[in-house]
Amino acid sequence: MKDKILNKLIKISKKRKCLRYPMLGVIFVFLGICHLGRYFVRLLPRVAAVAFVGIIFFLSSSFALPVLLDIDMEHRPEMVFESDLEGMLQTGELNEVILDDDIAADGLNGYETYNVNEVDTYSIDEILLEHEEYLTSRETEEVQETLGPDEESLVFTSDDWRLVLINKQHPIPDDYEFTLTTITGSMKCDERILEDLLLMLQAAKNDNVNLIICSPYRTDASQVSIFERHVRAYMNKGLNYMDSFKLASQEATVPGYSEHQIGLSIDIYTASHMVLDDAYGETEAGRWLAENCSDYGFILRYPKGKEYITSIGYEPWHFRYVGREAAKIIMSGGITLEEFWDRYVDEPN
Repeated sequence: MKDKILNKLIKISKKRKCLRYPMLGVIFVFLGICHLGRYFVRLLPRVAAVAFVGIIFFLSSSFALPVLLDIDMEHRPEMVFESDLEGMLQTGELNEVILDDDIAADGLNGYETYNVNEVDTYSIDEILLEHEEYLTSRETEEVQETLGPDEESLVFTSDDWRLVLINKQHPIPDDYEFTLTTITGSMKCDERILEDLLLMLQAAKNDNVNLIICSPYRTDASQVSIFERHVRAYMNKGLNYMDSFKLASQEATVPGYSEHQIGLSIDIYTASHMVLDDAYGETEAGRWLAENCSDYGFILRYPKGKEYITSIGYEPWHFRYVGREAAKIIMSGGITLEEFWDRYVDEPN
């Protein structure tokens, strides 16, 4: 076909001398189109392969919610969280728990056994007692209810450590720095949030609300252990690793993408409800935290109805420190940290 068209164009240019030069231009354009067409035809398999890989990556990525995936949710098991284990140990339901905190180092081959007497558990009274001297120097009965400056005049920048965005799309920055301090015993958090945390615990106690802290700062190995336990729980139900990974990522954060690893997030439950589930949000402790946490700079990190934004299921026990000004805006507006970033956070000058 190409040769026939080219021969006709050449014959026309020879028969009609006045069209010789215009026809040379037409022939040049025609040959260029043929060359490009042949190039794209050869490139097509590569483009198709890249597109196919992209589609497969999206469908198998942990960023997609289970509702978008062809996975039978009836296989969803009763999950056991690290904090559930601590609660069982405290109440004597378990005498010994195997936690694979050596996973990161030994590739699933190492296991560390903790006896009930070797696991640190602390009540709110024990935490406050350790910091009694500090608390007595503060006015904890009343909390400033207003933001101070008008909300519109507040400026939030992306380099503010309190607002660091950690989620499935944003891992912990390589240059992020923080210093840990002890809450009590082995429990630690970023030292910059301890003051507001203690004030919140004291206020809860003043209101006769019993709060118990679990899973504050986690080491990298501990986060690996928790996530791998969730994956194995699904695999034990008969799902393959990829499906198990996708479902596990809706309940436990992939290591390197967890706010617990930088000491800004804390799981909080209560003695009357020691299971971390949706029902916790309806307990006295869950309601008190949702209503009062912003007074002390904390937010409910994974609210109900926002799963399509956070890619994490509703967790009424998971609270993240963002500072009082940002917390007031987030909680009063019923938005997530991701939405706060889109609306309020600017690049530093």
